[in-house]
Parts: sequence; structure tokens; C-alpha cells
Amino acid sequence: MNNTIANPESRKVIQLRRHKQLATGLFLLMLLVYIAATWYMARYTTSWMGYIKAFAEAAMVGALADWFAVTALFHHPLGLPIPHTNLIERSKKNIGNNLGDFVVSNFLSPANIRPYIRKITVASYVGDWLDRPRNKELLLNEGMRLFRDIIAKMDDHTVAAFIAKKGTALIGQVQLNQVVAGALQYFLERGEQEQLITLLAAKIKNYIGSNETMVQERVKKESYFFIPKFVDQKVAAKIAGGLVRYFEEIETDPQHKIRQEIAQQLEQFVGDLRTQPRWQQELEQLKSGLLSDDKVMQYADDIWQSLKQTLTEELSAPGSGIHRYFARALDDLSQSLRADALLQERIDRWIRHTAYKYILRNTGNVALLISNTVGNWQGRELSRKLELEVGKDLQFIRINGTIVGGLVGLLIYTITRLIS
Repeated sequence: MNNTIANPESRKVIQLRRHKQLATGLFLLMLLVYIAATWYMARYTTSWMGYIKAFAEAAMVGALADWFAVTALFHHPLGLPIPHTNLIERSKKNIGNNLGDFVVSNFLSPANIRPYIRKITVASYVGDWLDRPRNKELLLNEGMRLFRDIIAKMDDHTVAAFIAKKGTALIGQVQLNQVVAGALQYFLERGEQEQLITLLAAKIKNYIGSNETMVQERVKKESYFFIPKFVDQKVAAKIAGGLVRYFEEIETDPQHKIRQEIAQQLEQFVGDLRTQPRWQQELEQLKSGLLSDDKVMQYADDIWQSLKQTLTEELSAPGSGIHRYFARALDDLSQSLRADALLQERIDRWIRHTAYKYILRNTGNVALLISNTVGNWQGRELSRKLELEVGKDLQFIRINGTIVGGLVGLLIYTITRLIS
């Protein structure tokens, strides 16, 4: 029983039934009074009983008239198809249209919504909301979970195909000879080749110094059989020592001739890369070989899988770089929204303007929604819904009609008696 009454619609049904019973009970009371007065007047001669009878008689007429009027809104009285009754069910289309127009005209007009739009202050509220650690953490966790779900639900093949398509289009526009030439030119302008030459000279010097025996074996192998062994060793030592000293000079002398020649050769090579068609053709062939459809798709899939794994791990770890970055971003946003009055005004003004335009642009849709919703209801269902909403109050019309009818009847009877 408690569950039934707790249901709003069930509660309205009970209230409507009670008020109907009250109005009907008052009518039945007037009927009993009328019968009693008629019976009494038939047996006794009393003038005052006529007033009671007149009141009861007129009250019944008023009660029946208002019962008919109220019932005719929602039903056929007594189930009889009397013209201009059951008005709600028969006029649901007009009701929907009129209700939609009424809501738009009286609630969504510019004059009505403008005062409410002006009161919108979103920026400071959002700033205060984000300033609470619990809210910020909630937003971060939900955002991370949302991004993880989005990434997990992405189709791997589709994403890889997209990366491959965009990558192929981008790389296809690149002239590889110009890229390589530009990289070498940058390398030369920074003098990076000097460090490389120094490193290589030191490595070669140390290698020769550490492997003098290998030089001796090589000299012995290339020497004639009649040359004494000590001579071969002497020659090998001279060769090894000369090479070590030579590469040490290259290592320690920034102005060494070899360094200059290498730099000149590299400069010439850069120029050839930029201008000679041969290099352009060879590098384009190399690029085409590296960027076949199968290889590009494999590269794209590897890139996506690596990126997907990295993002998933970052989004799952509470103290990850992404988590810290977004936490700092939310802190900065909260501080700006709370402290920057100009930013608050700009955001609130934009929201007000957007909301105002959106509401006005869609008032027709609101009216259409109301009209279609009401129009799609079954006529009997619409009638039932409206009766549950206003039927309880309409029963007071029946009650008032009974009382007012009785008083009017009493007044007419009194005037008639006075005249006669």
C-alpha cells in the first residue's frame, strides 16, 4: 500500500477518486434532502420546508450541470456520444499545437529568457569547483578512464591505415636529396665533421699502436724470402710508427690538410646532392623501395601499437607524466577562472551569447517537440493524463456548482414567495 501511494501517478488517481466521491456525495446528500423535504411537505403544512426543498432542488440541477461540463472535457457523459463532449481526446492535435505555441510565446520569448541568461555565471563556479581536490581528482580519473576507453575501442587496422595514408602523402612530397643535403649542410656549418675526424683519427691511431704485430705479419707476408727477418721487423716498426704519428697529427691539428680536403669534398657532395639529377633519382628509388605499400603499412602498425601501449600505460598510472601534466593544467585553469575577472567576463559573455542564440534558434523545435509529443499520445491516454493533473481541482467546480445552484434556487424561491 505504501509503495502504491508513493508512486506519483497512483497518488493522483487516489486524490482524484476521493474528490469525485466528495462531489458525488454532496449531490446525493442534496437528493436525499430533496426527497425528505418533498415527503415532509406532502404530510405537513409548513412554509419553511419549501425553502429547503427549493435549495436542494436547485443544488441538484447545479451539481448535474457542472458534472456534465467537467465530465465532457475528458469523457462522453454516461458513455453517450453527445456532440461536443470528450473534448480532450477529440482535440488533441489542436491542444498540442496550442500548448507548444503557448510555451514558446510565454516562456521562451527573448523578453522572458533574457533576464535569466544575464544571471549566468559559469566561469567562477567552475573555478571554485575545480579548486576542490576531490573534484579535480574525480575529473582527472574520469578523463583518464574516458581516454583509455576511446583508445581501447579504436580499430587498430583503421588507425594504422590512416597513419599509413597520411605518412605516405607527407613523405611523397619530400625531396629526399634536398633533405639529406640540408642535413649535411647543417652538419658542416656546425663543424661537426671536425669532431668526427678527430674521433676517427684517434681510433685508427690507437688501433695501429695496439696491433703492431699485425703490421709485422703483413710486411713479412709481402716481403721476399731472401730479406732477413730483422729487416722486415724494422720496416714494420717504421710503417706502424709513421702511421701512428700521421693520424696523431690529424687528431691534434685542427688545420691539417686532410681535414680541409674532407670538408671540401663534403661541401662538393652537398652541392651534387642538391643539383645533380642522378642523386635525386637514386634517392627517390631508395625511398620508393623503403615505402612500398606493405612496408608502409607495417611501419604504421608498429608506430600505432607502440603509441597505443605507451598512452595506455601513461593513462593507467596515477603518477604518470600525462597525469601530472593535466593536473597542472587544471590547477592553472582553476586559478585563472577564480582570479582573472576579465577572463571570467569573457567566458560568461560567450556562454550567455551562445545559450541565448541556441535557445532562440530552437524555439520552433521546442514547439514542434511539444506538438508532436502530444499528437503522438493516444487520445484516451492524453485525456487520462490531463484529468489526473487537473481533474482533482475541477471537482471543486462540481462542489461549488452544487452550493451556488442551491443558493440561486433559494433566492429565486424567496423572491417568488415575496411577490406572490
